[in-house]
Amino acid sequence: MDILRPPALPPGSTLGVFAPSTPAHVKFPEKTRHGVEVLRRLGYEVVLGPLVASGRTQGYRAGPPEARAAELMALFLDPGVHGIVSVIGGSNSASLVPYLDFAAIRAHPKVFCGFSDVTSLHLALLSRAGLSTFYGPAVMPSFGEWPDVVDYTRDAFLDAVWRHREGERRLAPPPQWSNHFRDAIGEGWRTEPRQWRANAGWLVLNAGAARGPLLVANLATLLSWAGTADWPRLDGAVLVIEEMAAPFSGAERRLRQLERMGVFDVVAALVVGKPEAPDPEGAPFSYEELVMEVVGPRSYPIVAGFDCGHTVPMLTLAETTPVRLTAEGERDVDFVIEAPMVV
Repeated sequence: MDILRPPALPPGSTLGVFAPSTPAHVKFPEKTRHGVEVLRRLGYEVVLGPLVASGRTQGYRAGPPEARAAELMALFLDPGVHGIVSVIGGSNSASLVPYLDFAAIRAHPKVFCGFSDVTSLHLALLSRAGLSTFYGPAVMPSFGEWPDVVDYTRDAFLDAVWRHREGERRLAPPPQWSNHFRDAIGEGWRTEPRQWRANAGWLVLNAGAARGPLLVANLATLLSWAGTADWPRLDGAVLVIEEMAAPFSGAERRLRQLERMGVFDVVAALVVGKPEAPDPEGAPFSYEELVMEVVGPRSYPIVAGFDCGHTVPMLTLAETTPVRLTAEGERDVDFVIEAPMVV
């Protein structure tokens, strides 16, 4: 089916907040409330989905799959809600899929934003509703940054959902980045200064040039859809993958599965995000060297250290957006968004 780009989200629009899996609104209430307030400071009205507003939980999940799906459907069908942002990811967003009305969603396209485990919903909404969704910040971990959402994350989100309305747009790496863990249950998230690292830029692992539609995914969640009808079309895609925890033994296993599935034989380019928690487990090589060991030399560009995932800050990227990527030298990366992500 034709891909739908959702309407833009200028300030004054209303954002709905839903909980697809982990009940961050219960586990991390103060940080979640702060994230909602930051969205309001950006000029958005905010509506909490029924589960988020209720504060109920079933331990590791916000509620039964039917209730979580009903919350999301209510936000898609509410004419007063113009965009939807997840409170966080988790492990079980896929459980919503059997209970969603994809025809109704296609009839009411909206900006839909989240990352990590929300990959399950990105894939299903793309496959079954033809909706281009946004791999980007969530309420608690991203907009809930203290004392405010990081400028780069904020600007990338606003560029994607509102400000980029015509022509091309070039992406650039942030000047600094962080994978510093700060406790979100206690007071650490607002009392402990974030530790930053200088960002030398995105790393070229294999030079080349490519054009194609974006497909952005958390690697572990993407692989959980292997063999299903919602596995994405990757032929000719610019594939962006990212991981949270990345012990090298597990990372090698996940990358090798993609290799055995033939993914690296059909994509137009490969972009690998910074893992939040890489663990060499005693290995004498780097994460990037592990990537190249598995993927091998290719005729297309391979870029690592990308800023779209669990590290801070993060880009916002819409699925199937046409892009152009050129990689040369060590860190000479030209990443061009060829068309707006919204209408």
